[in-house]
Amino acid sequence: MGQVNEHPEVPQAAKMPVSHVLVVDDSRLQRRILAASLTRWGYRVSEAESGADALAICAETHPDIVLSDWMMPGMDGLEFCQAFRKMPRDRYGYFILLTSKTEKDAVARGLDCGADDFLNKPVNAAELRARINAGERIQRMERELVQKNQLISTTLAQLQTLYDALDNDLIEAKKLQQSLVRERFRDFGAGQVSLLLRSSGHVGGDLVGFFPVNEGRVGLFGIDVSGHGISSALMTARLAGYLSATPDHNVALQKQEDGSYAPLPPADVVAELNRLVLEDMETEHYFTLLLADVDLTTGHVRMVQAGHPHPVVQRANGNLEALGKGGLPVGLITGATFEEFDLQLSRGDRLLIQSDGFTECPDPDGVQLDDEGLMELLRELSDVQGNALLETLVWKLSDHAGGNDFPDDVSAILFEYRGGSDE
Repeated sequence: MGQVNEHPEVPQAAKMPVSHVLVVDDSRLQRRILAASLTRWGYRVSEAESGADALAICAETHPDIVLSDWMMPGMDGLEFCQAFRKMPRDRYGYFILLTSKTEKDAVARGLDCGADDFLNKPVNAAELRARINAGERIQRMERELVQKNQLISTTLAQLQTLYDALDNDLIEAKKLQQSLVRERFRDFGAGQVSLLLRSSGHVGGDLVGFFPVNEGRVGLFGIDVSGHGISSALMTARLAGYLSATPDHNVALQKQEDGSYAPLPPADVVAELNRLVLEDMETEHYFTLLLADVDLTTGHVRMVQAGHPHPVVQRANGNLEALGKGGLPVGLITGATFEEFDLQLSRGDRLLIQSDGFTECPDPDGVQLDDEGLMELLRELSDVQGNALLETLVWKLSDHAGGNDFPDDVSAILFEYRGGSDE
């Protein structure tokens, strides 16, 4: 078996002792020589005279490093190494084979069986210490990796908890945002208003609504705040307050001496909203807006298009027309002015105010629906009315998108006029 050649100058300061080294050799003398050196270097050492005894020790104590002779009666070093690798462990065990074999085939066999390193006999103390140090470095890296993985797992678990809490909050936020649209349908006798609001995520930047002015007038508005997510949704909530159904808080209404309310010119209202955003709100967001003042008695509509998609009027005979010239979004330029335009509705006509989530929705090849595609859908659905029309438009849009999620919020107002004359 040979002797360990002691080296008197092994530096004690360089040692990085592991907790436990197992020496396996059928030679009692060889075990004692190796164990003496290892003990002197600061290791806790166990001894086994056979592979079977070594497995029993490994099952109980899980040694960090194993020094095993290759040639032993019964279970040899290769068989022991294979059995050692199959044992369940919570940390890596470094396995060094002691052998006089130097053939490349023998080394390859040892590596295939799970050995990490080899030491030739007779064992040199300095070489043994170097191989032990190599094993310690690998085990130190393995322990650091395990600790980092545990830290990552803990962090991921904490992030998942935060994500779940945020997700629950966003679900509640979506409910609150949807509650901003308190009524999805209102029959005013001479006209009917239907609303649609679908966020592409939990919450979005679209908002649609209406506010009664008096018995003969109603205001309509469609808003699309720049961006997506929570900050855009908070902006829509703020804007909903400015166009509230409560007359005293609605910037589009003016109280008369008799206590009634009258609509302000839409251009003045949008200009005021532009001032409020730029002067009173600390935000980088801007928004597009379509604001309409509808006279239910005459069918006359005054509108301002502030960067919002072109509204579409569909006449009773099915003819379609896109309205407006575009205009500036709200919240971009101080002192911006906004132009009004008029629309005259007759009995059976209807007005659609929609967000760009319709026209800019892509198909699987990236081709957008665009204005003409929307008009084609309206021609196809000319006999469908009210909320049924809006829901069917969403179904058709989903077909166009190939069943994919919409990349942007989808919102619309449908005003169907029942008053006035047939002309």
